[in-house]
Amino acid sequence: MNKLTGKIILVESSPHMSMVDIDVEGDVFSSIVLETPATASYLKQGKLVALVFKETEVSIGKNLSGLISLRNRFKATIKGLERSEILTKVFLNYKSHPIISIISTRSAQKLSLTEGDSIEWLVKTNEVSLLKEDE
Repeated sequence: MNKLTGKIILVESSPHMSMVDIDVEGDVFSSIVLETPATASYLKQGKLVALVFKETEVSIGKNLSGLISLRNRFKATIKGLERSEILTKVFLNYKSHPIISIISTRSAQKLSLTEGDSIEWLVKTNEVSLLKEDE
């Protein structure tokens, strides 16, 4: 499981869910949670939270341009690769934080991924979970 820590900067809520923006070292991540400030006391501007997301939910892109619906799109460097016949584990360095992506080996080959490559990693807003962090 990938994990980063950030500070909530915006909470927009409907009756049963919230869109939360979190600052992680100057980058803004977004998460949709099935809670609101009325049901979860940690959903307040300025609160520290842990962002967690599965390795299989992290996509990799090279030479991306144009607009895309995924809100969570960040630059990183490939630190290593573990290839098997079907899946490849991609080890990333994001602002000195380790992020792991598991993609198909076919995709890794098509992208010609190698250690040291600059890439963008993406994760859908609904795949980022939030956990309360102790301050």
